[in-house]
Amino acid sequence: MDPIKTFAAKAVAVPINDIDTDQIIPARYLKVTDKSGLGEGLFYSWRYNADGTPKDDFVLNRPEVQGAQVLVAGDNFGCGSSREHAPWALQGYGFKAVVSTHFADIFRNNSLKNGLLPIQVDQETYYQLVSMCEEDPETTLTVDLANQKLILPGGQSVGFPIESFAKHCLLNGIDQMGFLLGEDDAIAAYEAEHQSSFHTT
Repeated sequence: MDPIKTFAAKAVAVPINDIDTDQIIPARYLKVTDKSGLGEGLFYSWRYNADGTPKDDFVLNRPEVQGAQVLVAGDNFGCGSSREHAPWALQGYGFKAVVSTHFADIFRNNSLKNGLLPIQVDQETYYQLVSMCEEDPETTLTVDLANQKLILPGGQSVGFPIESFAKHCLLNGIDQMGFLLGEDDAIAAYEAEHQSSFHTT
């Protein structure tokens, strides 16, 4: 997966609380085993009419927000059933980070393992971001993962939490298996040093 360091990107707000994983990506898309094409299914029932045509009133269908890479979403984002397809769909659409006041634990973990950055902010910052996005569709946010900062237009900086191991993996563009493979030399050295303690029967 691609490393996440510091990047500036357009933001778009979908200020709805309790967006669950079935709303993020419908269950019919769970048959696929890779990320290909999942971006088309993101928020499907909100983005498309029954005949498959885009709904003009849904924010992600508006031309001025195309290219947004940061999603500002309501509280308790990613609740519901566990499915890696939810962060896959968000990434497939083009999002690199999601901002919310709270993330469901399983969704947060799946996102971190797949290279999607969940940024948790306080309620005041959330309302400020929603207002900015609604007033100006060109609103750009800067994400500084190394320093765990979200920088708003005008320079205001807001910190966000992230577990140290997940941060290391995201900064280096590796998943858990990639991390372990990168420790081959250390593992071999440990085994050599402690060879005498290994007993066979």
